[in-house]
Amino acid sequence: MTAAADPSKAVLLLSCPDRVGLVARIANFIDDRGGYNLDLNEQVDVEEHHFCRRVSWSLDHFSIPAADLESAFTPLAREFRANWQIRLSGKRNRMAIFVSKYDHCLREILWRHSLGEFDIDIPLIVSNHADLAPLAEAHGIPFHVIAVTAETKAEAERRQMALCDEHGIDTIVLARYMQVLSPEFTGRYTGRIINIHHSFLPAFVGGNPYRQAYRRGVKLIGATSHYVSDELDEGPIIEQDIIRISHRDTLDDLVRKGRDLERIVLARALRLHCEHRILLNGRKTVVFD
Repeated sequence: MTAAADPSKAVLLLSCPDRVGLVARIANFIDDRGGYNLDLNEQVDVEEHHFCRRVSWSLDHFSIPAADLESAFTPLAREFRANWQIRLSGKRNRMAIFVSKYDHCLREILWRHSLGEFDIDIPLIVSNHADLAPLAEAHGIPFHVIAVTAETKAEAERRQMALCDEHGIDTIVLARYMQVLSPEFTGRYTGRIINIHHSFLPAFVGGNPYRQAYRRGVKLIGATSHYVSDELDEGPIIEQDIIRISHRDTLDDLVRKGRDLERIVLARALRLHCEHRILLNGRKTVVFD
């Protein structure tokens, strides 16, 4: 964790085996040091006896310096056998966007970013095609074309990872990036790659889900944003939505309606991620919205 300059708020995300006294111990850590709670959510999985909590508090009068928060909380976290992280306001998420030729999700992100809706920086956009370079240029964001073929895939990913390292990237967004990432790539950024898939997972995984849905004659189509794992379209789901269709809709209608869903679902997922409202719990997520 890198402390931001003069942060005013801290966010703790924590999950651990459930036990008596957890709530009080965490509350005392904050209250006894002059913290003031701003937002609090918690969830207990009764079947798995697992506890999850998100709490944010003001650091204006907190007795522990922001740079020492992580080390101060570590003994408690070890006692709880917790998976946890503390994030500070003022530290903007540095986000790389990966795209291919489709522009709708990229436009949505850049539009919302221009409005200040996301607390992010976008140091670069990476693509395997040059088509969207003018859009990146219009927003003043460097655009890197790295072609990918079966023969060059490993080298292309090495170049992509080097760019992410160079620019201190926290999160990678696959905004309709039409390439399957290798396990080496996904393993390096576990919980930090967000994808938008154009179906309501787990239905219609893989390629051409709209065509699959059209041929199946479904009455609802959807979009799913999820964290990327080494299993295609099997990562923990962050956000989903659906829209009704009918026998009157053509395949082009499905694609058109689906684009709107993809844009909105991905935008919601990015907001949740950047506001540190998502806890990974195995193959699932706990989303505190």
